[in-house]
This record gives sequence, structure tokens and C-alpha cells, in this order.
Amino acid sequence: MEGSDGWQFRQLLLLIDEKLGSEDVAALKFLCTDLITFRKLESVQSAMDIFQLLIDKDYLNEEDTFLLAELLYRIKYHSLLSTLGYTKEKVQERLHEKGKVSPYRQMLYELSENITNEMLQEIVFLLRNHLPKRRRTASALELLILLEKQGLLTENNVQTLEEVFTSVSPDLLATVNCYRMAKVSLPQQENTLPIKESSPSNNADIRVFNSPQETSIRFVSPSIHDNMAPNLTQVFSKMNLQLSGGFSGAENEPKVSSYKMDGPQRGICLVINNVKFDGDLPERKGSYKDAWELDRVFTWLGLEVRTYTDQTSDQIKELMQTWQRSEDHKGRDCFVCCILSHGESGAVYGKDGKLVSIRTIMAHFTAKQCPQLTEKPKLFFVQACQGKDIQRPVYVEADARVPDFSSIQQSISPSESIPEEADFLLGMATIDGYVSFRHVQEGTWYIQALCSKLQLLVPRGEDILSILTEVNEDVSRRVDRYGTRKQMPQPAYTLRRKLIFPIPRGPPPSRQY
Repeated sequence: MEGSDGWQFRQLLLLIDEKLGSEDVAALKFLCTDLITFRKLESVQSAMDIFQLLIDKDYLNEEDTFLLAELLYRIKYHSLLSTLGYTKEKVQERLHEKGKVSPYRQMLYELSENITNEMLQEIVFLLRNHLPKRRRTASALELLILLEKQGLLTENNVQTLEEVFTSVSPDLLATVNCYRMAKVSLPQQENTLPIKESSPSNNADIRVFNSPQETSIRFVSPSIHDNMAPNLTQVFSKMNLQLSGGFSGAENEPKVSSYKMDGPQRGICLVINNVKFDGDLPERKGSYKDAWELDRVFTWLGLEVRTYTDQTSDQIKELMQTWQRSEDHKGRDCFVCCILSHGESGAVYGKDGKLVSIRTIMAHFTAKQCPQLTEKPKLFFVQACQGKDIQRPVYVEADARVPDFSSIQQSISPSESIPEEADFLLGMATIDGYVSFRHVQEGTWYIQALCSKLQLLVPRGEDILSILTEVNEDVSRRVDRYGTRKQMPQPAYTLRRKLIFPIPRGPPPSRQY
């Protein structure tokens, strides 16, 4: 009969299994592809099936749960690590010693996380002569597995990826090139003797490349060992922190408290959706998709969503005054306001073609003006251009006014838009002076990425700033169909604590049928 330790271990695995959704299971299957055969993985229906296969191969047992911790870390489900006795920092420390997910598999999974639906369609089209006919590829992970089965993609041959990303995404091509350069620059090892552990700075050449468009850090020549596979992104993140002067050992970092988010009511979420305008401002086709998605996601997060369509500048101001005085904030944890419109630097347009300052909008909710929200987080997400229009490709429009602006005032950065008081967050779809993009059927890049990342990362216990960093990454990798139009969101904040939304009981809207 199974002992008490074995019973508790099984109960722990069942607990983790219950927390993971279908997308998480697909990610775990993919990361385990080098450890378990394709044939066995194809029959997997749940995370528990994967755990059993790992137990059968002696990769996982009650004495050693590190591989499971590594897998949860790789899919960024950090909130579950504590159930195994780990933290994100502890897993990072032991990856060089015990990591089993190869750099090749890490690279592929990182690519899959950044391949948008539009990119996926283009890749399938480019590879149509190499893929089985009538085989529907629903996700980037499925496509990568299919390429491996077809022999078009292996650990030592990533040429197919290089060819498609040359046309589809230069950013993802750089990721593949970094892996290939690291792979070919190393001598072949014929033995599996243990190697001395060393820090990333001793076994990697990290270079900073500057260009007018970006500053990037590239991982040129890491030390790779089958059973000591480093996390390819770990070196990047550590280097970024060192460059900014913010890196210190995890054990020395003070704990940051979190905002209280366990009240009887989560909060109010206002959605101002300006679609049709007076005068020469064009209709914002596709914005209804954004408003609908914001309603679904913030309702799922427990907020009471109120949507207002086609508001004039005066109506926007009146709305702010009404909610500034509202008693509904009492007993609620937070306040959220999403504004979808055309815009200029530091301002958004009302339906009447008149500008409203973002700072004016936010200033209604300072502690002095709205005491009910004192010391509570106030989040503002603005989907609007912050500069002049640019040449627009087919199917993608810019949220900026078509004629030249003759009355543009001095540029206002997002940080200048935030009131000087604490507890504000402003998420801008684009940096000051630039346009933001909107698909006329699928909605804007920024709002769709925001809703997607909230659904993915809130159940994993991530805080709002970590989620917005993922949104930045998602949007920055998107490109229009001609490969010439890019966008970079920008958050600014005076938050004093971590903001972590409680994990909703129901499944995310994208998984509801």
C-alpha cells in the first residue's frame, strides 16, 4: 500500500493539475518533448497524464520535484511554485545545476509565445508546400511540433525558421540567430562528465547593440550542456537589471507589500469607446471588438464594467466628475478606466473633435478630489495615438487624425500625465509622438494584447507591472503585413505596492464556450 508521503505527493500533483488550463497543458507537453516520446505525449489529456509519464521515467518523484518546478517556471506559472517549496528565485539559482529543458526547446517555446495569429497564418502560407494538406494548425506550438515531425526542424537545423522569419518577423529571426550562433560556436562534447558550474558572466559573451530603433542585448556564445541547460532569457533579464543599476541578489531584496484586493467588491471599470466622430476624424473601425473584450476580461476579474460610447469632450469630463463624486467606490478595492479614441500628445479626442487632457481626466481621482479611492490603486489604460499619422497600410489604420496638426502643443510624456499623488498607473498604447495601430476587424494591438495577457497571467499570480511588461513584449514584436510598421507601449505609475488581482474562480473568457 502506498505510504503517506506518496499519498501526499499524489495529492499535491492533483492540486497543481486542477490549476492548469488546456493552454498550460499544451505548453508542458511541448517542453517535455525531449524527455518523452511524441507517441506517448499524443495521448496526453491532462497535466496529470504528463506527471505520470515523468514519474514512469523517474524524472519526477516525491524526493525530487525540481523538474516540475522548472516546467512551471518556464510557462511563467510562478504562483504554483510555492506548493512545491520553491520560489522563482530559487528555481533560477538551480537551473544551471538541474535544468533539463534544453536551450533548443527553450528557444522554440519562446518563439511560440511571441508568434501572433497573424504571423502564424503567414508562416503556414509560406510553408504550405511542406505541410500535410488538410492539416489544421491552430497554434504556434502545434506548427513547431509538425515541423519537427516532418524533419524540417531539429536541434542542429533551424534553417526553416530562419527562412520564414526573414519574411515574417526580423525580431524573431534574431532569436533564432542567437541560438544558432551559440550552437555552432561550441566544440562537440563526446562525454557526459560533470562540468564545473559557473555564472552566466563566465560562460557567455553578452554584447549591447545600439541602433536608432532599439537597444538590444544579444546572447552570443553561452556554455551549453545537455543536463545543465541555462535559461536563455535569464541572462538577458539579469543583464538588463545590471545596466539599470537595479540588480541585487534575490535574498537581499526587500519584500514589497501588495494592495488589499480581497474586499466584497473589486471595483468599477469605465470603458469610454469613441468610434464615430464629428468633422474629419475617421471612424475607428474595430474598436467595438476592444470594448467587448475589455468588458469580458474585467468582468471576469470581478469589476463592474460600465461602457460609454461616442462621448464628446464635455461628456468625458462630466463622466469623470460623476464618478469622482460617486459613493460606489466605498468598499471597493480599485478603480479602472479604459479610453479608446483618437489622440494627440498627452490628450484624447472627444466625439466632437475637441481634446481632453489625460492628466485632467486622471486628476479627478486623486485622494483630495476622490477620498473614497484614497490609497487604492487607480488604473488608466489609454488606446490612442500620441503623435502624427503615418502612411497607413491596407487593413491597418492608425488612431491619429488624418490632416496635419497645426496646433500641437508641447509634447507631454506619460509620467507628466500622472497626478503627483500616489497609487496611479497609466498604460499608454504607444510612446509619446507616435501612432498606435488598430486592425479594422480584430481591434487594436495594445488592447488585445492587454486582455490576452491578463487572462494568461492573472491566474499565475503575476502583478500588474509584470503583466504590462509582457504586453510591451507582445506588442513590440507585432508588425503589419508589410513588415514596416511597429509599436511600443509605455506604462508609467506612482504605485507604492504590488497590484495582484485575485485569481477568478471561473475560466478566462477565452476558454468559455
